[in-house]
Amino acid sequence: MQVYNYTPYENFSASPEEKPLRILYIEDYADNRMLIRRVLMAEGYVVVEAANAQEALKLALSDPPDLILMDINLPEVDGYTLTARFRSTPLLARIPVVALTANVMKGDRERVLEAGCDGYIQKPVDIDQLPWQISKYLRKSKGF
Repeated sequence: MQVYNYTPYENFSASPEEKPLRILYIEDYADNRMLIRRVLMAEGYVVVEAANAQEALKLALSDPPDLILMDINLPEVDGYTLTARFRSTPLLARIPVVALTANVMKGDRERVLEAGCDGYIQKPVDIDQLPWQISKYLRKSKGF
């Protein structure tokens, strides 16, 4: 488990009294995790990383995140199945899950949403748009 934290100049999450928002990023490729971590940390998020489904479930249950970024093409247990597990676990069921995936063929977005994800961001990631996209999903889930 890797937990990264950086205190930024600004983050919608928060006034200084509030704790930074936590994002669980589930991705099996270390280079992808590093890129997303750097972008999100620069925006003030705490990033918790998991390389597989088992690790992700353990992390999410021990300290539920504010948002989950889910790679769909994970080894052993894919992102569709893991999303279903999150949705069937009362403690995790209401946490927004956003697919971050290279699956960009016709119908892939719909399949992701049908599997229970709240949103879809395609790879390669536009690092200029990613903070805005994450903020949009968080604001929606928090009722802002």
